[in-house]
Amino acid sequence: MSLLATLQANLLSPIPLAFALGVIARLIKSELALPKDLYASLSIYLLFALGLKGGVELSHASLDAVMLPVGATLLIGTITPLLTYATMRYAGRFGAIDSAAMAAHYGSVSAVTFIAAQQFVQRVGTPAEGFMPTLLTLLESPGIHIALLIGAMQRAKLQKKSGVVGGAGIGTVLHEVLTGRTMILLVGGLVVGLLMGSSGWTAVSPFFDSGFKGALMLFLLEMGIVAGARLGDLKKVGPFLLAFGMLMPIVNGTIGALLGTWAGLSVGGVTVLATMASSASYIAAPPAVRLTLPEANPTYTLTAALAITFPFNILAGIPLYHTIAIALSARGL
Repeated sequence: MSLLATLQANLLSPIPLAFALGVIARLIKSELALPKDLYASLSIYLLFALGLKGGVELSHASLDAVMLPVGATLLIGTITPLLTYATMRYAGRFGAIDSAAMAAHYGSVSAVTFIAAQQFVQRVGTPAEGFMPTLLTLLESPGIHIALLIGAMQRAKLQKKSGVVGGAGIGTVLHEVLTGRTMILLVGGLVVGLLMGSSGWTAVSPFFDSGFKGALMLFLLEMGIVAGARLGDLKKVGPFLLAFGMLMPIVNGTIGALLGTWAGLSVGGVTVLATMASSASYIAAPPAVRLTLPEANPTYTLTAALAITFPFNILAGIPLYHTIAIALSARGL
């Protein structure tokens, strides 16, 4: 299937259509909005279901099959924040604090984008390995901490020059990230799924499996509304961040695809890993950045992550990474 055909098929699938409806609803100033409690419940359901299923699949995987993908994932978590920081700092000429904040967002991962990629590869007949949620969990945290370490060091230099003392310690940031809702649900779900195995999954799958796609559509509808609300901020971030929000995912996604292919993942697995590498966190990263780098401008980070990169990946990025994965597989890389 060509990139154009894959892109067309993706745009007419339930997830992008639900997201687009949310954006349109916001643009026409509709009163449509999911109740906050329902939005929170859907996010808990999706993340816990993802962790559970990943844990069950992990119980079937051998250590040999997982080792190289884990190594590739940790390498991605190291490369992407450093590359993002360098791009923002030296190509975009942004300040060190804002560059580090952006690196924290793009060094981490969007669980919703990951789920969308999982659904895409299943729909096109190239399902990913069952242990991919384990890789998602591994990628959630390292990039944030590498970026925040850079930012904290730069912030300390600035504070030393101005004689100011303060800011959250690295221990506080670590606790914030590791005990956040996303990590608890993903890691906890993986452990529960690993322990209960297939027999336990059979008992709960009617709830966690059958309703998953419908819940995801509702969640993406709300995400479309949220993204639509930030479209006005595009005027504030300027042309560089607009280009950055679309080109940086392609660069990071290509790195993810190369490392995923090297690690021996299937076409579907490479697509999902590339999508993870390309995505930007807007759940785990913002509170961590707020604690450590309070001077960082959230307009830059949230607009780039949520109003540019997230829609780009949902609508066009995932099919692009799938095409790259197929090309790499055909070349035997």
